[in-house]
Amino acid sequence: MVYRDNGAVGALLDEYEKALKELSALLSTVTEAEYNTVVDPITSDEDCRSIHTIMNHVMNSGYYYAQAIRNDNGEDVIGSVAYDCTTVPKALKELEGMLAYNEQLFLDYPNLQLETNQEELKILTRWGQRYDVDQMMEHAIVHILRHRRQIERFLIKLRVSGG
Repeated sequence: MVYRDNGAVGALLDEYEKALKELSALLSTVTEAEYNTVVDPITSDEDCRSIHTIMNHVMNSGYYYAQAIRNDNGEDVIGSVAYDCTTVPKALKELEGMLAYNEQLFLDYPNLQLETNQEELKILTRWGQRYDVDQMMEHAIVHILRHRRQIERFLIKLRVSGG
């Protein structure tokens, strides 16, 4: 891995990339049958029924975090990115695009203030939490890690039961 040298932004992007690489490595082991199998049919969360639905959720969220930061800086971009996670290879390709989209955010806003203690300056998320940019990106990283873990657990269920 080549480390970025731009301080806190570099650290955030390096860890984001690392989390995405771990998720990609795991996804690379998933068959199309495993990808599309409903593993949790009783959950009330439609985003967590199969690896496919998890990946749609990961992608939607990954773009949302950067878009929320862009919107906070005067743009109007929520929901503006189309992606296709219908197969494992497409999901893997889309993860690369999502990383590039997040990197581009910091190229477009090189002087972005990462931290603030003033609640009114923090970004109000669609789920009602307020985050500064640093917290939003940290949340984005942990979100990927949580869902990577969820996919690992789904694979254990699928592979122990034989699919």
